[in-house]
Amino acid sequence: MLPMMRRTNDGWLPDIFNDFFDNSWMERPTYTAPAINVMENEQEYEVELAAPGLDKEDFKVHVDAENNLHIEIEKKSENKEGKKHGRYLRREFSYEKFQQALLLPDDVDTEKIEASVEKGVLSVHLPKKQKVSPTESRRQINIR
Repeated sequence: MLPMMRRTNDGWLPDIFNDFFDNSWMERPTYTAPAINVMENEQEYEVELAAPGLDKEDFKVHVDAENNLHIEIEKKSENKEGKKHGRYLRREFSYEKFQQALLLPDDVDTEKIEASVEKGVLSVHLPKKQKVSPTESRRQINIR
């Protein structure tokens, strides 16, 4: 069974409308952006990104010089057609590449950021810097 376009009439008017509304030549995006949750408590921020079916090898997480958190996903799909009992006539549900940049708040301790993947959810823990009380930050200056 092959997908095909069916024309109902051979007259010139239906052909014009069929050609005009035929969008098979248009490029269709085959991606969706993963859902992202951002939570905050007194000790940390947490970013969760839903990416079902992906492994930790598919993710890259880093902080750049401008204090932006970059989350990149790249899924390299293998040709698995030989494992199926047939061949694909149309295949639209492959996930290729995604990148998201989030500006980090000033109170994030970038040296202690950790990330983990569990059950298709990437969790990035962004600990807050320890607040120093004004009395602890004071330094006595000796007068000469």
